[in-house]
Amino acid sequence: MLLEIKVPVLPESVTEGTLGAWHKKVGDAVKESEHIVDLETDKVVLEIVATSAGVLTSIDIEEGATVTNNQILGKIDTAAAVAEPKQEAAETAVSESRAGPAARKMLKQNELTKDEVDGTGPKGAVTKQDVERHLSASASVSPAQSAPATPSSEPVASGQRNDRRVPMSRMRSRIAERLKEAQNSAAMLTTFNEVDLKPMMDLRTRYKDTFEKTHGVKLGMMSFFTKAAVEALKRFPAVNASIDGKDIVYHDYFDVGIAVSSERGLVVPILRDVDDMSYADIELAIRGMSEKARDGKLGIDDLTGGTFSITNGGVFGSMLSTPILNPPQSAILGMHNIQQRAVVVDGEIVIRPMMYLALTYDHRIIDGREAVQFLVTIKSILEDPARLLLQI
Repeated sequence: MLLEIKVPVLPESVTEGTLGAWHKKVGDAVKESEHIVDLETDKVVLEIVATSAGVLTSIDIEEGATVTNNQILGKIDTAAAVAEPKQEAAETAVSESRAGPAARKMLKQNELTKDEVDGTGPKGAVTKQDVERHLSASASVSPAQSAPATPSSEPVASGQRNDRRVPMSRMRSRIAERLKEAQNSAAMLTTFNEVDLKPMMDLRTRYKDTFEKTHGVKLGMMSFFTKAAVEALKRFPAVNASIDGKDIVYHDYFDVGIAVSSERGLVVPILRDVDDMSYADIELAIRGMSEKARDGKLGIDDLTGGTFSITNGGVFGSMLSTPILNPPQSAILGMHNIQQRAVVVDGEIVIRPMMYLALTYDHRIIDGREAVQFLVTIKSILEDPARLLLQI
């Protein structure tokens, strides 16, 4: 029986993908649930697996091609049986395919092989970012320590100015499209405030050891900010809403996206029903999502949906910024660097850990008054964490 290998059904927000590396050749035996080929979307790299054991009889779509929902990629003969390939040959075949389309193109352009670059992708795959890091590291080595970067045998003149053109990854290209779409369609404004984090930090210091022993995870800042944001969203439903055509859709659930960095760029995994989560649940979920992002294991479901987002530019040293909306969401909260600053409290000048907050919002459905009060609510909760427990 011939079994078709198809592109999985993608969410509405993902219309197509780029076929990545094939991990099997025609004639190879495959096991049920064995990883056969990669699919790179604008959000994640998916691993397409065999739904039944057999022999790969055809590869209908080559690496680097653009594919869509349910497109046939190849076929497996489930009735055929072949001897297991030698381990050494199997490992060589996998090693030769461990680079995505964008990475392979960059390797070819720069006359590199996969063996020369340290891969950080799934199962050691070489990613576009790995090649870029390798090239940057090579460029920082003095000419006396390395060969010329150009194919020519002529020495590179000192002070020579070079350009290096590389194609955008599908993810980076889609990010660019979505950001430009947000600028073109939404009436974006940003309002700012500052928060004194001493009460929150004192609370963390007092209970951090007990919290970690009890729950097995550190008590971080994100759980406080996420909980404060959800409380503010309850009080100002428009901030949790979205526009669909000429309708405003009010969501009675709170799915919060937390921006994290990955090898492929910034991704925003979604925490579902955050209003039902404890501080420990939030910290564990964020840690889990960060690990999945680092290991390239985020799935489309992890990144689809969301009614509100939080991004923390402070981890990179940002003092103040205007975050951009993540459509179709109508607002995003930006956190920033914590700095010890002189402030006036009860008529006295004191030193406090201060952070600037930014709320970018779609003015088409959120009034300025609502946006300002939303941010003030978050500020009030963080400056007096007991308010959340007492719901005041």
